Amino acid sequence: MLAALENGVRGNKWFSLIDKVYRKENLLSAFKKVKKNGGAGGVDHVTVEGYERDLDRELTRLSEDLKAGTYEPQAARRAYIDKPGTKEKRPLGIPTVRDRVCEGALRHVLEPIFEREFADNSHGFRPQRNAKDALRKVDYELKAGKGYVVDADIKRYFDTIPHRPLLARIAERIADGRVMGILQQMLQRGVLENREWIDTETGTPQGGVISPLLANVYLNSLDHLMQRAGYVLVRYADDLVILCATRMEAEAAYGLLKGWVETQGISLHAEKTRIVNMNERGAGFDFLGYHFEHTRQDKVGRWPRRKSMAKLKDRLYGLTHRANGRSLEETIMKINQVTRGWFGYFKHSNRRTFVELDGWIRGRLRAILRKRAHLKGRSRGRDHQRWNNVFFAEHGYFSLCVAHAKARQSV
Repeated sequence: MLAALENGVRGNKWFSLIDKVYRKENLLSAFKKVKKNGGAGGVDHVTVEGYERDLDRELTRLSEDLKAGTYEPQAARRAYIDKPGTKEKRPLGIPTVRDRVCEGALRHVLEPIFEREFADNSHGFRPQRNAKDALRKVDYELKAGKGYVVDADIKRYFDTIPHRPLLARIAERIADGRVMGILQQMLQRGVLENREWIDTETGTPQGGVISPLLANVYLNSLDHLMQRAGYVLVRYADDLVILCATRMEAEAAYGLLKGWVETQGISLHAEKTRIVNMNERGAGFDFLGYHFEHTRQDKVGRWPRRKSMAKLKDRLYGLTHRANGRSLEETIMKINQVTRGWFGYFKHSNRRTFVELDGWIRGRLRAILRKRAHLKGRSRGRDHQRWNNVFFAEHGYFSLCVAHAKARQSV
């Protein structure tokens, strides 16, 4: 994409981008990603499958609207998802499939332009980067002696990004007025909740294809500010930590962060932003699903945070009801589908995590077998002999402990 764009750059500003956006090949590529990600329809109730039934006509119409300047995004549909481990709900703004395709096409054009300027300490929603990279960096810096951690939380970041300064930062590089106009329309399209249209004066709604890119653009100046000041900031979207060697350094980094945030129309969550001394036994912080803590062995250990465990167990509860009606083999197969993917992310946790989780899952399976054997009550001591660990292994159970041992041997 950069090669295709090079002729349109003058003075580090990019012109004539709209023709790259409305190319049918670009729109088709964007649709394929929308289809891969799935998701529900928007306010028009058109699903991905429904949009695909007449795909060529839909993409042609979208291309023509973008070319003629008549494209207008529809309101996003408000939906809420559970926040694991809490009673709170996370608000999503779900665009229509047509708008998601347009956002994807815009992202294809804009992302390579801004990627050249993003800092190395930013890992979220970027090509060739992921959460594991961020976690490795945190682990490395902790082991290198940076034991004072600024654990920061930007309060409702995606919902509060101010539109005007965000568009101003994009306009520093993008000089195509039609592209800027579409971005402004997307930001201000509003959401539909309970048949009521709600204005979106701030924020870029979670659920939109282009929202992560815009969120990274807004925090890019913070990344470079911290980098110039010599601080080790590790960021994944709006989740960030700053790792320092001394408390004085951590306090200075916190002050710089707070001062920057206060001038940007966003705010730190006062109760969730703190300095953690990882040199003290029992001190810890959460980052990207993991909990890091100073253990009794005077080391920094990590394991899934409570919300991550709650989310996993919620999924497994639904698969292991005692009256689920599935065979043991089918139940184990469905459990394995969940735990294999989960282990791929959390395999760097301490061994105790997998011992306890294996025991909990096998206990759920023994409860199913106990009910089918017409035995009353919960799983008891003799059940561990009747249906021991070897029994479940013979029925295909994916042991997290065994997988963890093999992973450690391969390091």
